[in-house]
Amino acid sequence: MKSIDNFHDRQKTSADAKARLVAKLASRPRADDPAVLARAAERKAAAEAREAARIARKEAQAAAELAARQAAAEQAAAAEAEKQQREADAKARRDERYAARKARVGKR
Repeated sequence: MKSIDNFHDRQKTSADAKARLVAKLASRPRADDPAVLARAAERKAAAEAREAARIARKEAQAAAELAARQAAAEQAAAAEAEKQQREADAKARRDERYAARKARVGKR
């Protein structure tokens, strides 16, 4: 009858485990418990703060990208203006040389 004892032992152990599980779940606070509601409110506030921080980071990144694009455009415009000024100076020097050559040829 040893197997019967083992079966009864296993059955008793299983029943005890189920009873402990039921007791554990029964002692768990309900959804309308103030402590549970407070924790839920804290989690919601933390999630909203994370979302606000994410939006702020995104806006700051967009502003930085816009500033970088504007700076690049200004730099390109300045470089173009400098190039045009160099070309104008070169043309003026060439025109001076041309005028000087014409003046020399005209004196002969």
